[in-house]
Amino acid sequence: MVETETSEKPSQFSIVCPPKTSYLGRQCSLHMLLMGRLREPVKCSTKMPERSVASWNAMITAYIRNARGIEEAIELFRLIPERNAVSYAAMITGFVKDGMMEKAEELHAQTPVIWRDPVCSNALISGHLNIGDLNEAVRVFEGMVDKDVVSWSSMVDGYCKEGRIGEARDLFDRMPERNVVSWTAMINGYLKMGYFKDGFGFFLEMRRENGIRINSTTLTIVFEACGNCGRYREGCQIHGLALRMGFEFDVFLGNSIITMYCRFGCIDSATSVFYMMNKKDVVSWNSLLSGYIRTRDIEEAYRLFENMPEKDVVTWTTMITGFSSKGLMGKSVELFNQMPEKDDVVWTAVISGFVNKGEYEEAICWFFQMLRDAVRPNPLTFSSVLSASAGLATLSQGLQIHARVLKMDMEFDLSIQNSLVSLYSKCGSVDDAQRIFQSIKTPNVVSFNSMITGFAQNGFGKEAINLLKKMQDEDQEPNEITFLGVLSACTHMGLVEEGWNYFRSMRSLYNIQPNPDHYACMVDLLGKSGLLDEAVNLIDSMPFEPHSGVWGALLGASRTHLRLDIAKLAAQHLFNLEPDNAAPYVALSDVYSVAGQGKDGEQVRMTKKSRGIKKSPGCSWIIVKDEINLFSAGDKSHIDFQEIKRTLSIMTDDMKQLNCQQRCEKNGLFLF
Repeated sequence: MVETETSEKPSQFSIVCPPKTSYLGRQCSLHMLLMGRLREPVKCSTKMPERSVASWNAMITAYIRNARGIEEAIELFRLIPERNAVSYAAMITGFVKDGMMEKAEELHAQTPVIWRDPVCSNALISGHLNIGDLNEAVRVFEGMVDKDVVSWSSMVDGYCKEGRIGEARDLFDRMPERNVVSWTAMINGYLKMGYFKDGFGFFLEMRRENGIRINSTTLTIVFEACGNCGRYREGCQIHGLALRMGFEFDVFLGNSIITMYCRFGCIDSATSVFYMMNKKDVVSWNSLLSGYIRTRDIEEAYRLFENMPEKDVVTWTTMITGFSSKGLMGKSVELFNQMPEKDDVVWTAVISGFVNKGEYEEAICWFFQMLRDAVRPNPLTFSSVLSASAGLATLSQGLQIHARVLKMDMEFDLSIQNSLVSLYSKCGSVDDAQRIFQSIKTPNVVSFNSMITGFAQNGFGKEAINLLKKMQDEDQEPNEITFLGVLSACTHMGLVEEGWNYFRSMRSLYNIQPNPDHYACMVDLLGKSGLLDEAVNLIDSMPFEPHSGVWGALLGASRTHLRLDIAKLAAQHLFNLEPDNAAPYVALSDVYSVAGQGKDGEQVRMTKKSRGIKKSPGCSWIIVKDEINLFSAGDKSHIDFQEIKRTLSIMTDDMKQLNCQQRCEKNGLFLF
């Protein structure tokens, strides 16, 4: 190796200088690059009698833009007889793009000082920022003698993306000149951190700055923030500004406006923007589709889905989720089966749909089918199927799923941890639920709610109330679900005064309006404490019509405390609200019987019979080879009913011979 004409020290990038290229040679090389024949330009360039540095730089840049061209770019760089700042910057960019930061640093150090700043240093700064190494970017930036607006803007953006908004602002204020990139970086930094007022104020200040014109990137960022923060007025103002400034609604800008209006629930405005766009991509269609789903206009959503010229996995998943949210699981499954490619997200959408509809057995079956199809579950999948197991209170099933979570190293995902707390609580394993809860590094309101509800459901009222106090000490804001758990805990412990205090504090301290479920908890608390007249007064004061849960709680308390007058009142409301439900008839009949009015009780039973109301049969299930098989009391419709009956008869005879009869009867079980 020898030194080049630049008199730089020899390195791995130095080589004997070949002759210069001709214009024809440059055109030959560039044509081959455009045709994708990346090896030929090197061969061609070594034969060209004349070259210019621009030709070499163009070829190096073309190789770098190709995902597999870094080695060829290095070869060309070593052949260059005369390099300039662009040559070094292009090669440093190539190393950065290929993740070869050590090589980039090495070449940056070898770059002649006169060419190092700002172009080559900017390329290195960009590389460090792209991999999240802000400290190294700062080191390069502070070592620069000559900084341009790109250098400053890159660092401002880097600080903003790290959430160090104060340092970004300090750097911004020290900039000798600013451009639209630096302004946009600061606006984006404020908005991404949730400081909408500061970010929007910065946007308004940018408009007043001389020589700075906002671009579509700036507007896209502001539209996104308005949508996320629910700032309808500001969003409409910026939309009007964009129209007055003559912005064409290109794909990116148009999509951001559609998404914003969809988040506001303004589907008509979103649709107008959609049809104003000259060019649309699949994201445009998906954004509008999500808007229709959000406003629960499932028919219009499906019409749009059918007319889409192109569908991707997001399209299918959005439509399937829309049907699931309306409880139309048949349509969800139909679309799922038509879907050309299925990923973990769409599987999870179907599973979650069954869980939300309360069809827990079906959700678990779909989960096992997902595993059989070798689709890897994600944390939301596990969270959903754990909720299904909790709904069925099937601890053994939940343990199997928990084992899979551990095997896949997802046990520290917060959504999974919250679902595990709920699962173990509903299965009565409060100690296990508490252990999971205590392992959560940063519990959120869902974590606290799951544990508080778990304590309350299992009779640990004191622990539930203590956990609420801990929640408040950690500055976690309780919500409606928190108070449902706490009021339930007060009911289990008979804490009437404390229950009233918590109920009233919902409005006075937390600005939470109690819903019918909170009233039902209070009615249950008062009723179980024998304060039935107070419970009736509370129902009369409700700002909305009581649902069946409220009257059901009152009827249950009336039966316990033998208040026939209140029992009749509650039962009559339940007859009207749930005309096909046999439970209130049975409960009222029992109250009559216990009160010594058997004839009236018999009359209630006759009324139930004359109306054709039957008590729903009991249902059991058994899991065999990952499939849940349901059995209803008195059901003879199963195809193998006779075989099942014979098998049960044989099992009964065997159990009798093994002296199981007395043990069964002792435990309240009867063999037929």
